Amino acid sequence: MPRPIHFEIHADDLRRARGFYEALFGWTFTEYMPDFYHLITTGPEGEPGINGGLVKRQGGQGDRVVAFVCTIGVPDLDAAIAKFKSLDGRVALDKHAIPKVGWNFYGKDTEDNIFGMHQPDPNAA
Repeated sequence: MPRPIHFEIHADDLRRARGFYEALFGWTFTEYMPDFYHLITTGPEGEPGINGGLVKRQGGQGDRVVAFVCTIGVPDLDAAIAKFKSLDGRVALDKHAIPKVGWNFYGKDTEDNIFGMHQPDPNAA
């Protein structure tokens, strides 16, 4: 059964957002893609909870990703996207690669909430 595996915080100013969450929660950040993506560690391995990412905000005026996104792990992203669309979900950000990690997709549910789906793939480029 698919479960939440990751969250993302979308931000215009990565440095400002990073400082906010470091100060508020004590989270640690590791730069993964310079000026675009930082990995977030929210606590020690083996304790309940998930880790996430801080990402440079994407999209243009009217379709900007403004969210604290929860991402669900799926075994087949293309099949999950097809099912999502059949359930009247709306695309927020098309399928895209996270190099050497996998494939990501953002959609809006029937209530206009954005969430992510992710398929691991170390060959993603």
